[in-house]
Amino acid sequence: MQASEFQRAVAAARSIAASVGLTADDAVVLQDSNKLTLRLLPCDVLARVAPAADQVAQTEIELARRLAECGSPVAAVEPRVEPRVHERDGFVVTLWTYYESAPPRQVSPADYADALRRLHAGMRTLDVATPHFTDRVEQAQQLVASRDHTPALADVDRELLGNTLRSLRRVIGRRGRTEQLLHGEPHPGNVLTTKNGLLFIDFETCCRGPVEFDLAHAPDEVGEHYPDVDQDLLRDCRVLVLAMITAWRWDRGDQFPDGRRLGIEGLSQIRAALDPR
Repeated sequence: MQASEFQRAVAAARSIAASVGLTADDAVVLQDSNKLTLRLLPCDVLARVAPAADQVAQTEIELARRLAECGSPVAAVEPRVEPRVHERDGFVVTLWTYYESAPPRQVSPADYADALRRLHAGMRTLDVATPHFTDRVEQAQQLVASRDHTPALADVDRELLGNTLRSLRRVIGRRGRTEQLLHGEPHPGNVLTTKNGLLFIDFETCCRGPVEFDLAHAPDEVGEHYPDVDQDLLRDCRVLVLAMITAWRWDRGDQFPDGRRLGIEGLSQIRAALDPR
C-alpha cells in the first residue's frame, strides 16, 4: 500500500472495529502489499484493508463463509460481528478470525495436497459466478503488450512472455479437462499453519478452471500427492503461471518486494522450461 495511505488505512480499520464493539487500541502489521493485513489488539481480530475501488471483498467474505459451513479448510470471518464489508475514508475493510500459528514445522506435501483436495471438494458444491482462469491470462497478456505499463521489458523478453501466455492458454484450453471453482492462487503465502491444521485464505482471485491450475501455484511435490492429476497438463499450467507472475513483476506499478529481480529470474526459468533439450 502506498506510504501516503498507510496511516489512513490503519486508522480506518481501528475505527471500524470500534464501531462494531471491538476494542482496537493497537494494530500490528502482518502483511503490506496490494492490501494491508493487520492484527487488531486487544480484540485479536484480523483486518484486511484495501482501496475502496476493490470490488471483490464481499464475494471473498461470502465464499469463505459458505466454504466454512461445508467443512472446507478455510480461515473464518470474525464471528463476533456481521460478515460484511465495511467502508471508511476511501477504504474497504473486512474482519476475520485471527489464528495463532502452530509451532514451526515442515508442512508435508501430502498434508498440503489433502487440504487442497478438501478445499476443491467444498468448492464443487458452490454455484458462484467467477472469472475463468483465461481471463486472468488475458490480463497478463494485455500487460505484456503495453509498453506504457511494462517499459523496462526488453523486446525479446516481451515476445517470449507474449508467445508463452498465448500458446499455453490455447493448449490448456484444448485439453478438455473438467473445470470447477478454484482458489486461484493457493500458494504457500495463502496457507496458514494453525492448531486446526492448514487453512486457506485470500479468495479474491477465485476463478474457474482445471484443478491443475491451482496445483501449479503449490510446491512441486504437492502435485504428486493429489489424486488423479494430469501431469502433462500440470507441467503446462506451471509454465503458464510462471509466465503470468513474471509479467506482473514487470508492471511499472508493481510493489512486490524485490520484484524486478524476480522478474529477471522468471524469464530465465521460462526459457529453461521451454528448452527442448
